[in-house]
Amino acid sequence: MDALVSLRNLTKTYQRGAEKVEVLHGIDLDIPKGDFVALMGPSGSGKTTLLNLIGGLDSPTGGEITVDGSRIDQMRSGQLSEWRSNHVGFVFQFYNLMPNLSAQKNVELPLLLTNLNAAHRKRNAEIALQLVGLADRGKHRPNELSGGQQQRVAIARAIVSDPTLLICDEPTGDLDRQSAEEILTLLQSLNRDHGKTIVMVTHDPKAADHARRTIHLDKGTFADNGAGH
Repeated sequence: MDALVSLRNLTKTYQRGAEKVEVLHGIDLDIPKGDFVALMGPSGSGKTTLLNLIGGLDSPTGGEITVDGSRIDQMRSGQLSEWRSNHVGFVFQFYNLMPNLSAQKNVELPLLLTNLNAAHRKRNAEIALQLVGLADRGKHRPNELSGGQQQRVAIARAIVSDPTLLICDEPTGDLDRQSAEEILTLLQSLNRDHGKTIVMVTHDPKAADHARRTIHLDKGTFADNGAGH
């Protein structure tokens, strides 16, 4: 199967004062379309850096990143920003919802960057909320929703523009076990039933069990050559 995401000899170095710190060392990875990958590893292993590179939030120091045929490592920041809004949905540990907007208006936010009219945006937001099981909560504001429901709204916002790739950084890190389980089951369903390709960073082995395969990073390289579990 063709890789949706292809990384070749990827390196990332940060400058800390006079010191250069190489966080990722020559990473090679292929993620096929429709895969659900969990990235695990100790704190400082480079997993969030890797996730940010795949999602176009950061640029590598060296190597190649190809996503759906586009070399995103060669894009300038304006191009990259446009590419992200067209191709990537982001889900973070903290939901980053606008507190004064309803769930539906929060979900509509990414669509404001498109040419869709108001009625079309509303319809798409309603469909996304339905997909995450919150069709009846569209008019509620974030403070009227539980943590698990807020994360569902965040996931609806991430999928509303039908992204090529869903990037999740500790999506259950702020939730109790039951809410976490519901969110992971939802991600599984988006992967299995709707064909979404998902890359998720997690420190929780139970969360990783919901993915199709788990990749362990340690000190900026793959601990097990990127093998699945």
